[in-house]
Amino acid sequence: YRRQRQMCIRDSTGTVLYEKNSHERHYPASITKILTTYLTILNCKMDEKVTFSKEAVNDSRDGSSSISRDVGEEMTMEQTLYGVMLESANECAYAAAEHTGKKLGGDYSTFVDLMNKTAKELGCEDTHFNNANGLPDENHWTSAYDMGLISCAAYKNDEFRKITGTKTYMIPPTNKHSTETPLYNHHALLHPCLLYTSPSPRDPKTSR
Repeated sequence: YRRQRQMCIRDSTGTVLYEKNSHERHYPASITKILTTYLTILNCKMDEKVTFSKEAVNDSRDGSSSISRDVGEEMTMEQTLYGVMLESANECAYAAAEHTGKKLGGDYSTFVDLMNKTAKELGCEDTHFNNANGLPDENHWTSAYDMGLISCAAYKNDEFRKITGTKTYMIPPTNKHSTETPLYNHHALLHPCLLYTSPSPRDPKTSR
């Protein structure tokens, strides 16, 4: 995906610096979580309590990215979003979306509707989201150009930049886990020793 469909955009101005097949629709995988995190930040406080439902926990089974949360587990929204963006935890993305959807007077699907509404408001024309974590779905697609628009909007938010720029984070013991849960950011741009690159380019999420 990264090699065939590319988009480089200056986040401060929205100026397109380079693009290749940027309007082709494709399955976005976990970069979906950029918009999930951004919208959650806009609608929630970081100290709100998030309770993991059965649906959230079940959404991370079958070997998908997870930090092994349990049904009924409680974490703050801040801890949940670090799980989303550092470890790409699918149950955390679902739980954050479900919590936000309920706060807006609906449910998980309410949040997904908000994702599509926001994408259109940002000018996206080749995007349709059908979940909040990017798990495979034939009705879930976007383009490199549209993700550029979404990422630029997200990067204007201080809390979003703080989360995505964090290398490590520790979730303290919860009501379901007696030990701490360490989180590590796997984005190569944050680890220059692993990738020869300038530290200035910013890409908030890999497709991991």
